[in-house]
Amino acid sequence: MNQSLIERVGAGKASLRSYATGFILAIILTGVSFAAVMSGAMSRSVTLFVIFAAAALQSLVHIHYFLHLDMSSESRWNVLALVFTVLVMAIFIGGSVWIMYHLHQRLM
Repeated sequence: MNQSLIERVGAGKASLRSYATGFILAIILTGVSFAAVMSGAMSRSVTLFVIFAAAALQSLVHIHYFLHLDMSSESRWNVLALVFTVLVMAIFIGGSVWIMYHLHQRLM
């Protein structure tokens, strides 16, 4: 793709430092979820909350550091894509919780 076209549409600048920061944050958030489950020190509801919170944060880390979408972009399309991503995340997370709850009710 032409470099001037990339700069004109407001695409974020990718750097090794940005990717490394995103990767380290993703590893930490994955470790938090893993530790919450494996330690068994928290109640089931607190563990589920920690897992869902870490998953939502990890999604935001991927959006910011790997897709380079943020609210400071001057391109209206990038902000629109970010809003669409948040909407899709809400549908996936809410739908997954809803399906798991109803499956649990039907199996009990």
